Parts: sequence; structure tokens; C-alpha cells
Amino acid sequence: MTKNVIEAEALTKVYGDLTAVNHVSLSVEKGALYGLLGPNGSGKSTMIKMLTGQIRPTAGSATVLGIDTQSDPVGVRERVGIIPEQETPPSFLTATEYLQFVGAIRKVPDIDEKAVWWFDFLDFSDKKDVLCKDLSRGTRQKLMFVQAFIHKPGLALIDEPLINFDPIMQHVVKDYLRDYVKAGNTIFISTHILEIAEEICSGFAILHKGNLLHTGTVADLTADHRHLDEFFLSLVQRVPHA
Repeated sequence: MTKNVIEAEALTKVYGDLTAVNHVSLSVEKGALYGLLGPNGSGKSTMIKMLTGQIRPTAGSATVLGIDTQSDPVGVRERVGIIPEQETPPSFLTATEYLQFVGAIRKVPDIDEKAVWWFDFLDFSDKKDVLCKDLSRGTRQKLMFVQAFIHKPGLALIDEPLINFDPIMQHVVKDYLRDYVKAGNTIFISTHILEIAEEICSGFAILHKGNLLHTGTVADLTADHRHLDEFFLSLVQRVPHA
């Protein structure tokens, strides 16, 4: 039996009068490329922040790689790779210095050699000595992608992984993500871009207004001759507007 790397039970996050996430339970198996799907403001980023111990849930519980996210949030973040929503590298460091900093924190051996590989792979070697504040949005996204994977985590949680990439880089990154899970790792992404989710994800959950509407697999949709976008809209459009 495959062990689940993510187990969420009735996770809830309330901000004042707003329930951002409402009693969401889901499981993610080892080796999955799992997509958390929903419109903007559906609670996807809040879910990732709770799963990575960045914020505490109002109610419910979760374990990630067997670690309780509330009792040991630092332990979770030490084990996983994370690309948060709108996170940017420190403005006062160059791209190389930032990866050296990440390498020191993560205790990554041969960090300079690994950084060179990534600069070449994502085609931004010419920016390695540029201050992060002077990098383009797309290049900062490349750098954040590298910091999430340079220590080869067994699980990576990524908020909108392709949002700032051009079509060529999207192709490169999608292939990398596919190969990464084929090697036995797990990736959990949140996105509202349904075409990407249908192309690369094995399993998915649909979140809308903080509520979990469905969990399933892309293979089941394909077998039923349905596309993810039409299935998504059929669920979301049934939900009354607030």
C-alpha cells in the first residue's frame, strides 16, 4: 500500500468573518503530481501555507511526510521544497549569493556546482551575478524554482508554478516536473490554469470559496471522455455566488 505524503483532515482557516478554507480533507499519494485547482481567491494559497506550516489552521490537522504541521512546522519546511505565492528572493543578494544562502541553510553539498547546473538548465547564467532586485519577474521565478528543488526534496509544494514563464520555459519546467515524479518524488501544485493541470497532473482537487467540491484523477475524466475545464466549470457554476 502506498503511503500518503500529505494527509489533511478538516483543515479550516478563518479570518474574522471570512472562512478562507472550510473543513477540507484530502490525501496525496507518494509519486503523485497533484493539482489543487480553483479560481482566484478560492483558498488555494491558504491551503499551501497551512500544509507547509507557514500559518496555523483555525481547526483541523495535517501531516506532511509524516510530520505534524502544527507541532513541527519547521520540520516540515526543512524536508520539503516550497514556492509560495508572490515570494521573491532577497533584493540585496545576487542570484548566486541567494543560492549559496539557500545551500547553507539546507546544508546542500557542492552548492556552487549545483547552482551552475541550474543556471544552465533554466537558461539564466547571464543573470547569476545580478542583484535580485534587478531581475525580471520571470527570472525571479526561475530562481525561486531552483531554491525549491536544489536540495532534491521528496515533496515540493508550488503555488502557480508556471505563471511568470514564457512558453519555452513552461515546456522545460513541465518536463522537469514530470521527470521528478517519475523518479519517485511527489509534487503538489496549486493553479487556476486548467490546461496545465490537465496536461501534467495525475490527481486533483477542486476548491471554490474555501470549500472542497471534488477530488479525483485526470485518468478518470479522460476515460469518461471529459476535459478538466468543462468538469471544473460544471461544478463551480453550480455554487451560488456570495
